[in-house]
Amino acid sequence: MTFESISRRGILGVFAATTVAAAPVMANAFGLLRGAGDIRRIRMYSGRTGESIDTVYWVNGKYIRDSLNEINIFMRDWRSGQAIGIDPRTIDIAAASHRLLQTNEPYMMLSGYRSPQTNAMLRSQSSGVAKNSLHMVGKAADMRLKSRSVSQMYKAASACNAGGVGKYSRSNFVHMDCGPIRHWGA
Repeated sequence: MTFESISRRGILGVFAATTVAAAPVMANAFGLLRGAGDIRRIRMYSGRTGESIDTVYWVNGKYIRDSLNEINIFMRDWRSGQAIGIDPRTIDIAAASHRLLQTNEPYMMLSGYRSPQTNAMLRSQSSGVAKNSLHMVGKAADMRLKSRSVSQMYKAASACNAGGVGKYSRSNFVHMDCGPIRHWGA
């Protein structure tokens, strides 16, 4: 049986049955995968669109294409409706960070993909928006959790040692990306 022939419901059943068994993987994993486990799940909602997503997107070393496609649509530029392929490494960082935070609360996604037009508009309104933002190439996400502080989220994302992590305390969110390892706003 191939992964393509397994239903999403079946995958979620596997996830539920193996959640406890997969937990020790967190301690043995390295870098980007620290905390992501053999089964990776992402839970997010968008206050802008009212949409939510709760999906297993990786099982035993393989990304699930249908789940990644759902994530791409969910993380689209809500202003323009444009969607592109979100780099799975960005999702891995978010999932690993979420797991390190030990919460069941879904992320509130503030920004995933941004079209160049959206980025230019936001840049004209704020000095905190990069001209060549990784959001424009599907490599970044801005996230918030009600149950965890920005400092806690920042530390969890930084612990992944896998990309850029920005702490925006006044705006109450953390930026995570799969670009070069760097940190700001500490």
